[in-house]
Amino acid sequence: MEVFQTYKYPILGAFFGLILALLLITIGFLKTLLLLIFIIFGAIGGWCLEKTGLLQSILIRSRNLYKNQGERYD
Repeated sequence: MEVFQTYKYPILGAFFGLILALLLITIGFLKTLLLLIFIIFGAIGGWCLEKTGLLQSILIRSRNLYKNQGERYD
């Protein structure tokens, strides 16, 4: 575990390099490039949702709606 803490970033870089190499070999350059673009857009979108708090407000609102569905109005 101490080795991983010491060389964390080179190990992670090697792992991502291996994944990228496998993708390039199996699905080709253009499909890999498109996949990386979608991953980047998804990460940016998730970051924006987290920073604005929009996702949390939607989850809280949907949780409240779900709780209110169980109540009966007589």
